[in-house]
Amino acid sequence: MEKHGDKIEVTEREASNKPRKSHNVRIVLAVSLLLAIVTLSIAWIVPALS
Repeated sequence: MEKHGDKIEVTEREASNKPRKSHNVRIVLAVSLLLAIVTLSIAWIVPALS
């Protein structure tokens, strides 16, 4: 943030207030969803076969 007289200039990152985070949350959510689908499918398919 820089002040030039009455004006204050901020960078795009400062204006959007986005923290610097990696995409780890997306990866964890995707893997968790996949594991839940596989687990529930196995729990449904195995009893249906017998």
